[in-house]
Amino acid sequence: MRLNQKWLSQLPVDKIISCRTVHGGDMNEAYQIQTDKQIYFMKVQPNKPASFFDHEKRGLREIAKANVNTLSVIASGQIAGDAYLLLNWLLPSSGSQADLGKLVAKLHQHHSEQFGFGDTYETRILKKDNHWNKSWTDFYINQRLLPEVEYAKKVGRWNDYREQHFPKMVAAFEKYYQRHPVVPSLCHGDLWFGNVMFSNNMPYLIDPDAVYADREFDLAMTTVFGGFTDEFYAAYNSVYPLKPGLNQRLNWHRFYYLCMHLDLFGETYGTAVDDILSNF
Repeated sequence: MRLNQKWLSQLPVDKIISCRTVHGGDMNEAYQIQTDKQIYFMKVQPNKPASFFDHEKRGLREIAKANVNTLSVIASGQIAGDAYLLLNWLLPSSGSQADLGKLVAKLHQHHSEQFGFGDTYETRILKKDNHWNKSWTDFYINQRLLPEVEYAKKVGRWNDYREQHFPKMVAAFEKYYQRHPVVPSLCHGDLWFGNVMFSNNMPYLIDPDAVYADREFDLAMTTVFGGFTDEFYAAYNSVYPLKPGLNQRLNWHRFYYLCMHLDLFGETYGTAVDDILSNF
């Protein structure tokens, strides 16, 4: 979409000098807004209510409460039927993977009494249920895994192999957590390297899908698409040590992200999903 002057004039900022399109992911339109005093980053979702960005706003503020570097919410609302979210602009720089590892460990040390985030919101294909749950196994199986599996069945992206091995993965997951309870940690929720930024030589976490979860849920995502180095994991472990056997446990969390991509993009991700299920 192209934002005209009438649209821009309704933003709660003065004296806009320029508005240009920038990269901001595949979910939203993204812009750099420059005024005579400040530069902003703005997301726009056409034909959506102002509440569209409520979950992201809450996530950003929750991460900030944990004293973890993230973007600041300046304003949000709806203009001409389009939802918008106005954030501060970060100038990119280089940065240290060790600092990033320590930052994520700090995030995960922010705890809650229950799993979830207390909200429900629409994604591109699913309604995501974040209602509070005292059980990690119940939350993860029923509020995360089963909805995306049901969608895969609905659109013809499920097969006999997946139907056979998925229950075995769930059984292994349940068996482990029966013996190893976990504390709900504040998680970014979509921690691939594209949602990390360095500015002023410091790491920032951006575009969160925040949820209180087992912290290994976040760490699994860091292993799906790469970008995180051994320095990152060593620094994380120095701050918030992990239990032995992490690599054997990551598959049931990797499954969530890869099955979501199967739902979104089709059999391009089918082999990766099946590779995970082959372990069970």
